[in-house]
Amino acid sequence: MNHFTGVKVFSTTLARDRESMGENITRWLRENAGIEILDKVVTQSSDKEFHCLTITLFYREKAIDR
Repeated sequence: MNHFTGVKVFSTTLARDRESMGENITRWLRENAGIEILDKVVTQSSDKEFHCLTITLFYREKAIDR
């Protein structure tokens, strides 16, 4: 079983922020190249006024090859 050591949550309710969420996630992944994504959960919720999108990444440090 793959055990994660960290969680990163990206969440927004604003349309303009939802449009750039992919770029924000890509930037974060590039800045954290030493991690391995083990799982992800995409959650969408809404009420009468707001639509919320949340992407949760579960990760661990990459193994060092010896």
